[in-house]
Amino acid sequence: MYERILVPIDGSPTSARGLDEAIRMAKLTHATLRLIHIVDPIAYAGGFETVATFLNDVLPRMRNDGERILAQGSVQASDAGVTAETDLHESYGARTCDVVIDSALAWGADLIVIGTHGRRGATRLLLGSDAEQILRLASVPVLLVRSDEAAHTHAPTERGASEAALEAGSKTAVDAGGMAAVASVFERA
Repeated sequence: MYERILVPIDGSPTSARGLDEAIRMAKLTHATLRLIHIVDPIAYAGGFETVATFLNDVLPRMRNDGERILAQGSVQASDAGVTAETDLHESYGARTCDVVIDSALAWGADLIVIGTHGRRGATRLLLGSDAEQILRLASVPVLLVRSDEAAHTHAPTERGASEAALEAGSKTAVDAGGMAAVASVFERA
């Protein structure tokens, strides 16, 4: 079903939950994962450090942290018997959603798995949602995995039923020449 699964990770518990689910999906479908971490130096330039400090200290630290996050994710996938490639993407002011979508297209991903906070109301309006933008704009299916905090605010769904629904919905969409956008995720028992 899925052969190439793109997984944005940032080292947060929310992205770790997305990675866990992507690994489970990859095991079920014998897919390869591509873990992507986006370094956006512009977003973290405080303006208080000198250019030399930023270029010699801050930026290398951001890159090293990104490599560490990717290495940890790769080891986690490997320990589960899943092949994972990594991509440290350096972006200068591009929207995260655009980087993820462009990376998915360039790599030929057939699924994107993203951990999300599942924010609602004013919080979502004020903070926006990269996951929501990816869901809306991606040309491949997107699986959103809620954080532990968000997952406990709704009634859990049986794992088996969700897997069957995901498989049936995706197959139907592919058979019809379309795509399936998954907007809700089951909670593990």
